[in-house]
Amino acid sequence: MQVEDASKVEDAGKVEDAGKVADAGARHTIPVIDRMMEVLGAIEHSPSGLTIREITEGLGLPRTSIYRILNTLQQHEMVRRDERGGYRLGRRLLGLAAHVAARGDRIDVAAIGQPFMDRLAADLGEGVKLSVIDAGGVLVLAAAQGRREYALTVTPGQRAAIHAGASSKLLLAHLRPDEQAAWLERPLEPYTPRTVTDLARLRAELSRIARQGWAQDRGETAPSILAYAAPVRAPDGRVLAALSVPFLAGTDPERMERIRRAAIATAQAISEAMPA
Repeated sequence: MQVEDASKVEDAGKVEDAGKVADAGARHTIPVIDRMMEVLGAIEHSPSGLTIREITEGLGLPRTSIYRILNTLQQHEMVRRDERGGYRLGRRLLGLAAHVAARGDRIDVAAIGQPFMDRLAADLGEGVKLSVIDAGGVLVLAAAQGRREYALTVTPGQRAAIHAGASSKLLLAHLRPDEQAAWLERPLEPYTPRTVTDLARLRAELSRIARQGWAQDRGETAPSILAYAAPVRAPDGRVLAALSVPFLAGTDPERMERIRRAAIATAQAISEAMPA
């Protein structure tokens, strides 16, 4: 009984200590920044945007406080106001997100890869993307715009389906088996007639991609858009990101092959530039 009582006292002491740590943390925060994060969090979960009234009602904060916070965030391009008066997340957040290391890594893939992507875009005249997988799926982390006529526009912050498109399939192909299986348990939505929605076919293609070292989009997310993607690797061989070049359907085979080879070579060059 004495041992049990001592254990209870020890456990109670641990709970009390944890509570003290939490209280100390709360005392050392800045309330206005806490409110700002609440506002950004509310907007984040509303893709169609939120008005001042909707944010005020949802958070239970004074309208004047919400107005001042939104005005400040808008000045810094952290939010933007649309024509109906709704607020959405702003483009400045994309720039910040681009410098967050992918999947917990300390390597700033976007910063290292950007000069290589810029050169590739200038050489091919096509847009170039650098994509990663996070908890929400495939995310375009960085991009370089092409200057060629009819070059496709690529934008950081865009999301892509996990099972369709060159970058998505390449990243999915290089996940650990348990991670890949978890993603493949989700419904495989058909975006075009070329989207692979049969699980056995998709698994076979992912195995082929892992072996050959590159992936191809044959019009799986949009009938008129094709692409090639290649892996950007850490020094230990892990795939950190996918570099891809999207282009319009109807491109002649010789140019397609040039794009494929250039994407593979640039991804390799970025990989070699990664710090040990």
